[in-house]
Amino acid sequence: MQTILGSSGIIGKEVAKELHRSFTKDIRLVSRNPQPVNPTDQLLKADLLNRGQVMEAVKGSDIVYLTVGIHYSTRHWSEQWPVIMRNVIDACIEHKAKLVFFDNVYSYGKVEGIMTEETPYNPCSKKGMIRLGVIGLMMDEVKKGNLQALIARAPDFYGVGTDMSFVNVMVIQNLAKGKKAQWMGNVNKKHSFIYVPDAGKATAMLGNTPSAFNQVWHLPTDHNTLTGKEFIELSAKAFEVKPDFMVLKRWMVQMAGIFNPIIKESVEMLYQNEIDYIFDSSKFEKAFSFKPTSYQEGIRETAKSYK
Repeated sequence: MQTILGSSGIIGKEVAKELHRSFTKDIRLVSRNPQPVNPTDQLLKADLLNRGQVMEAVKGSDIVYLTVGIHYSTRHWSEQWPVIMRNVIDACIEHKAKLVFFDNVYSYGKVEGIMTEETPYNPCSKKGMIRLGVIGLMMDEVKKGNLQALIARAPDFYGVGTDMSFVNVMVIQNLAKGKKAQWMGNVNKKHSFIYVPDAGKATAMLGNTPSAFNQVWHLPTDHNTLTGKEFIELSAKAFEVKPDFMVLKRWMVQMAGIFNPIIKESVEMLYQNEIDYIFDSSKFEKAFSFKPTSYQEGIRETAKSYK
């Protein structure tokens, strides 16, 4: 049995598809309102803030994937992430399940150069500090020998179904509607994005590789990192439109945040768009002989879903 906690998000769905395709038909999908991805999926309603419900959700599982998304708010993150991680860790220890934690790069903070698995943690945002805290909870249990776990880490997403991704919303969806693309920060800085099917496939592969545990893994991301301008140009080409765009400066985002709470929450993360944000996944690619989807192909496939 392989169980996905937070199965309703795009990563949970992609992991479920790959598990069913390549590894097992015994899949349990867990969320507050789980929906089947594959015909044989088991569905279980649970609130991950409820310890008893998490214990029941993990019971009988060999491998557990934590892919849950929490409302994008520092307050919600600070209140909920430690509780969820503690519940999941305890359930995995109790039921002797391995844990795969799908993580982002916030804990690295502002990185000069390329992000690798060896990049030191140095968060410069409140959300990054929260993520580092929950990573610490998990890895402390690994160091004590109580838990087998791994971190599957990814940069920002793009791809079909990633409706909450800023690049999907501001670039691809706008171009699909005949509007100008938008970019936050410096459009001439490089920014890594992972194609969501690659992220899901790689996460499932890690979960089913015993030697991968008790490590950090960067998920496969095209090394030919594009600038914001280049990403917009490729997207415009896929829609056969002009690559018109406008750049939202920091002060503009801050002003918009006065009226929109989600935008307000994104202000502290703007540093990621003001410097080169380059993510290296060589370790995974070498270990699994995996070639990431190119930006050209990924953008082309994403654009098709809007036509």
